[in-house]
Amino acid sequence: MILAGGLSTRLYPLTRHVPKPLVPVAGVPNAAHLLRYLNAYGFDEIAINVHYLADAIVAALGDGSAFGVRLRYSYEPELLGSAGGVKKVERFFDGDTFVVIGCDEVTDLRLDRLLEFHHERKALATIGLVECAEVDQYGVVVVDERGKIVGFQEKPEKGTERSKLANTGVYAFSPAIFEHIPAGEFYDFGKQVFPALQTAGERFYGFDARGAYWADIGTPAEYRRASYDVVRGIVKIPQTLGCGIDSSAQIASGARIQGETRIGAGVRIADGVSIVGPAVLDDDVQVEAGARLERAICWRGARIGARAVLRDTVVGSEYVVENDSVLNETLVARV
Repeated sequence: MILAGGLSTRLYPLTRHVPKPLVPVAGVPNAAHLLRYLNAYGFDEIAINVHYLADAIVAALGDGSAFGVRLRYSYEPELLGSAGGVKKVERFFDGDTFVVIGCDEVTDLRLDRLLEFHHERKALATIGLVECAEVDQYGVVVVDERGKIVGFQEKPEKGTERSKLANTGVYAFSPAIFEHIPAGEFYDFGKQVFPALQTAGERFYGFDARGAYWADIGTPAEYRRASYDVVRGIVKIPQTLGCGIDSSAQIASGARIQGETRIGAGVRIADGVSIVGPAVLDDDVQVEAGARLERAICWRGARIGARAVLRDTVVGSEYVVENDSVLNETLVARV
């Protein structure tokens, strides 16, 4: 199951008209990346919960056949939380072990190894963990020598962390987990289910996926990092152009492009434009004469006016940056 019901307010105004599952990473909705990722490990029946702008999500993902899967939608008129949303589709899992992942995740974590570990431990629940140099913005998990979870810290202050292992939001569950989730009410894995499992001493484990790539694109900084890492080739996403220029792009001879950059189909770049990567220009972006883009991400159909300067900025779909604008470390989109 892909958890996709949230509003992603931390990415406003980008997500005002683009629901969280459709936030593009290297020009492709992240939910599409996740469907392909899950299918690569043999998952061909996938549920996804939807709430905000649900019709747009259904229109983009369809029945899942374009990604080699069968997709079932769970509509939530009122949000049920991460655990409550899973509980709502309990019958979908048909009494089998299953995987849950958030639609914010960009990762190459080995799901086969996660599931092997889960079965070996006869676990009720297993959390995928990655080691991070800085964990003050993540949920930190403390495990013993066999991987059993013995403690949590939520966004600990630097220097107070008991572990460098962060919760990736990639979970494996045995069907008995539903005994720990009440039906028909808002219920959260991180705040309610997991602490209760740990306190009760249940078979609750953390799988150390040290070395795997992981980013949570729910914040502007992490969204930029993940996008740049795809362009740099630090993480590779199947069927996705990382660094490169689509053959249909039109680039003036006087434009200059430096560093790793992804330029999508139908992009037009005028004379005198300077682009310094890592940068991402999705399909049909137009950059007018003399503009300068440094570490910028422009979503589909954005227009960058003449002589505008963008640094560490994300421009939403079809947004128009006026001539001579200067944007630093900001998000702009239609409201």
